[in-house]
Amino acid sequence: MNDPGLDEPIQTHSKSVEQDRKDEEEFQREDEQAFLDPSRWWFASTAFPLLAGTFGPMASAFSVCALVENWRVIVPHGPGGNEAHGFDVKDPGWLIAINTISLVLALVANVALLLNMTRRLAFSIAQPITIVGWFISSILLIALVVTATYSMELPGQDRALTQAFYYAIIAAGLYFIVAALMCANVYGAYRGHYPQEFKLTMAQRTLMLQTISFMVYMLAGAAVYYRVEGWRFLDAVYFTNYTLLTVGIGDYAPTTHTGRALLFPYAIGGIVILGLVVGSIRTLILERGKKKLGSRRIEKKREQLLKKMHKKGQHKKLTPIDSDEKRDELGMTERERRKFEFEMMRQIQDRASSRQKWDALFISASAWLVLWLVGAVVFWKAEHAQQWSYFGALYFAYTSLLTIGFGDYKNFSNSGKPAFVFWSLLAVPTLTIVISNMGDTVVKGIRDLTDYVGEFTILPGQSPTRQRAKKLVSSVTSKFERDNSQEEMMNQPPGLIGEKEGAPGPQGTDRQTKAADRIAGEYEEEELEDAAEAGRRGDVVAKDAHEYHYQLIREFRNVMKHLNETPPRRYTYEEWAWFLKLMGEDEDNQSSHRKAPIDVRSEKNREPDIQQGTTDDNEAGKRQWSWLGNRSPLMGEEAEPQWVIERLSITLEKELKKTHEAEMRQRREREGTQRDLAKKKTRSSSGSSKTLEQQEKGSGGGKTSLSNS
Repeated sequence: MNDPGLDEPIQTHSKSVEQDRKDEEEFQREDEQAFLDPSRWWFASTAFPLLAGTFGPMASAFSVCALVENWRVIVPHGPGGNEAHGFDVKDPGWLIAINTISLVLALVANVALLLNMTRRLAFSIAQPITIVGWFISSILLIALVVTATYSMELPGQDRALTQAFYYAIIAAGLYFIVAALMCANVYGAYRGHYPQEFKLTMAQRTLMLQTISFMVYMLAGAAVYYRVEGWRFLDAVYFTNYTLLTVGIGDYAPTTHTGRALLFPYAIGGIVILGLVVGSIRTLILERGKKKLGSRRIEKKREQLLKKMHKKGQHKKLTPIDSDEKRDELGMTERERRKFEFEMMRQIQDRASSRQKWDALFISASAWLVLWLVGAVVFWKAEHAQQWSYFGALYFAYTSLLTIGFGDYKNFSNSGKPAFVFWSLLAVPTLTIVISNMGDTVVKGIRDLTDYVGEFTILPGQSPTRQRAKKLVSSVTSKFERDNSQEEMMNQPPGLIGEKEGAPGPQGTDRQTKAADRIAGEYEEEELEDAAEAGRRGDVVAKDAHEYHYQLIREFRNVMKHLNETPPRRYTYEEWAWFLKLMGEDEDNQSSHRKAPIDVRSEKNREPDIQQGTTDDNEAGKRQWSWLGNRSPLMGEEAEPQWVIERLSITLEKELKKTHEAEMRQRREREGTQRDLAKKKTRSSSGSSKTLEQQEKGSGGGKTSLSNS
């Protein structure tokens, strides 16, 4: 007979377990897929919106420049007459009206994109507004440019086009480019390659605000100097541009006391805002891109290594050892085979990381070189009236690109100044990125070489010469130091990876980290007290459970100290084996291991590799994996401490839930026992009372019979 009081708790518990299993499978599936998606979809989902958010406001600023002045001038005759000092020809009303409409549509598109990035406007509403607005703005400006070039001639006069005309050309091109980028973003979203929303961090969303702030700051400064110094507005824009970018060409300089006094706070504020923009671009686009592309590069290196091992007949080392025959054939245990896989994965990571740094330097340096050479061609053609040679333009572009700004070459033409403003806004941040990438490669190599030379010459260290030479050779091969660190860890107990004496503590510790560490410490004390109490009761199972919880919390606290380390912490194999043991897996047991798949990107291999419900997962529900497979914790984009903390948290949550459910079952059993005892006691007491009544009745009847007799 079933106890009606236990049916509902059992059903609730089974549903909870099933939901936990589904959540964990979904979590693992997302983690596995992090590095499998093609890189182009990362560009479409993240890089393209950020580029549009950066260049969209820039294009709108150039549209403002195209609207504030007339598009045509009459060049005066005589000595000294040039287009920079021409007489304005008033634009027709229809040109101003269409130009204004173009600017308004572009501003609406920018606002829609900003609201979408801040999650104030839905993706399905914001993207059509943004794309259509930019495309229409581009088409209107292109139509105006063509009309101004061919149909607004001035008979009998030497005419020229002003800076506003060339700003309109640049704005039209930028509008078209950013609209095309957002079309690619929408296409990928509707094809299901990523959600129909921007999964951007707060810092990524503020990049657009920083760009808007810089452009508004530059135009506002130009408006001030336009009034104070009496310059043309677009000449003032040219001045504020090379001032904030610290180029300092010198053809425009404030001459009034007011203008010079305003320069003090204005230059400092602009440089700070520019630094924020450049830092955001590097951190949010390039470093995130490096991380994503680095994961894809590791995946490609992994595939190449596995194919090479299969060709050489070494694939047997990738198969779990499940019998003594296999162990004797390979000459290694399962743990040794897993360590071999781990070391191979580390080699893949090191090679991919080195290749990634040099690729980043090559790409950024190539972009800088293209900007230098192409910019020189533009300035050479724009300043033909000054009879610049290409070498002179190359010299001008180089000194401007390095923010030297001698001032011996200057832009005088109406086409050269807008070109310089746009070119410098691209070139100077690019140079900053090149220098940053050189710090990870060329500068680091020069610094290491200087240190080695100093140790052998004027700055000898404490180590003997032979040891220094050995260290130099080992640093080139990148093997000696790794082997020594592994040997050192093998000589240490694997449990409780507490910090070594003299090891650096947590870097960047903030209030949240301290609070989490304090709370975890309190839980540690509680678990130890509960374990001691269970030991006094003689409950061995509860004592072991509380000690296990204590170990999980202790390791959780230790790993939290590694989260903010620079460079990110990389654990040894022995540390990983200890973590996995805490999570319920044993490196000596092949039941949760499998042979690493080569290609998991194709549709026929991807789904079984993710689910594994009918393939190679064991009956206990554990997902089989390999250090060289797509389920390896060394794959993907997460840092190793972050991965360990997430899995330790999941394990601790499960264990605490089990303990709570066991305590609830024990409580229900005790309550049921107490109810049964109460019922028995009630029955026994009622039975005793009945017996007494019967006895009283019997004794009363006897007395009556005696009296009658």
